[in-house]
Amino acid sequence: MNIARQLQSIAQAGLAFSDNKYDIDRYQQLKDISLKMLNEITDIKIEKLNNIFAGEKGYQTPKVDIRGVVFRGNKILMVKETIDGLWSVPGGWADIGLTPFQVAAKEVLEEAGLDIEPVRLLAVLDKRSHAHPPDLFHIYKIFILCHEKGGKMKPGMETSQVAFFGINELPPLSTTRITREQINMLFDFQDHPDKSAICD
Repeated sequence: MNIARQLQSIAQAGLAFSDNKYDIDRYQQLKDISLKMLNEITDIKIEKLNNIFAGEKGYQTPKVDIRGVVFRGNKILMVKETIDGLWSVPGGWADIGLTPFQVAAKEVLEEAGLDIEPVRLLAVLDKRSHAHPPDLFHIYKIFILCHEKGGKMKPGMETSQVAFFGINELPPLSTTRITREQINMLFDFQDHPDKSAICD
C-alpha cells in the first residue's frame, strides 16, 4: 500500500509541474500503475480510485486528522461513529482556516455536545506507524488534550452515542480512527501530566 501511495504522489506532482509532453505521458502511466496496484490491494474499482484522487492537485502532502482528548476523572470521552458503529475519541479532518486547537474544539462540540478548552498537544503520529488498517492516503494524527467548560453530552450528525470510559471498560474501537495502544498512550498522559509530547 505504501509503495502505491508513493507512486501516486510522484505521478500527481509530475503531472502538475511537468511541461514536457513525454514526461507527462510517463507520469500518467505511473499514475495508472499506482491505481492498478491500489485496486488489487483494496478491491476498489479503478474508476472510483481515479475519482478519489481527481481532486488532489500539485505536490501531495499528508492529510491531518485531529482528535480532542477529554478526561473526566479517570475516564476518557468517546463517541460511537455512525459510519461503522464503533467507538473513537472525537475528531476529524483538519479544516482550512482553523488552527489545530480550534478544530479539536469544533469536533468535540459537534460530535459530543461539550464545550471544551484545548490545553496542550499530546502527540503527532504517522498513521502508518500504528496498527490501523491500510488507508489510501498518508495521514498524520494529532491528539490535543482538552478541558471541559460546559455544554451537554449529546451525539451529533456523525455520532450515535457519547460516553466516558475507563481504561479497562473500553467499547469496540473504530481502528481506522484510533487503536488500543493510542488509548493507552492517552491514559498515560493523564497519569503523567508533565510527560513530553510524542512525535512519531
